[in-house]
Amino acid sequence: MNNSMSRQAARLLLLPTWMIAFAILIKGYSDSGDGFSAGVIAALGVIMQYITFGTETAEKLRPVRYARQISMAGLLVALSTAFIPVLRGQPIMTHYPGPGNAATHIGSLELTTPFLFDVGVFLLVMGVCIGIFDLLAHATRRERRP
Repeated sequence: MNNSMSRQAARLLLLPTWMIAFAILIKGYSDSGDGFSAGVIAALGVIMQYITFGTETAEKLRPVRYARQISMAGLLVALSTAFIPVLRGQPIMTHYPGPGNAATHIGSLELTTPFLFDVGVFLLVMGVCIGIFDLLAHATRRERRP
């Protein structure tokens, strides 16, 4: 009974956990976005699947199968957002569009380089958290085998 209830709760909470993570990524606590917190929250939704369903079932989730690629893509996005201005002769982490220039909007979301940097941090943190938990789960499973 308890196992059934926890599985049902984990199954039902995965999508709302991801929705909250994306909302925090987009708006953060005070309107600028928060990629780190959003990545941790998204990873916790996946880790909840590990805890309730076990390693075999959780590994079928795409974020688990592609955790390394997700983290590498996030690292590439964050580093390129930080260092491409240097290649153009500008200071590191120069924001685009610059002051006084209008940003492209999707609703109330401004598409700027700080948002792109937050997306990179989100992907990096989520991929690393899921990857670390996956490694720990496999090490624990190998340790329990006779």
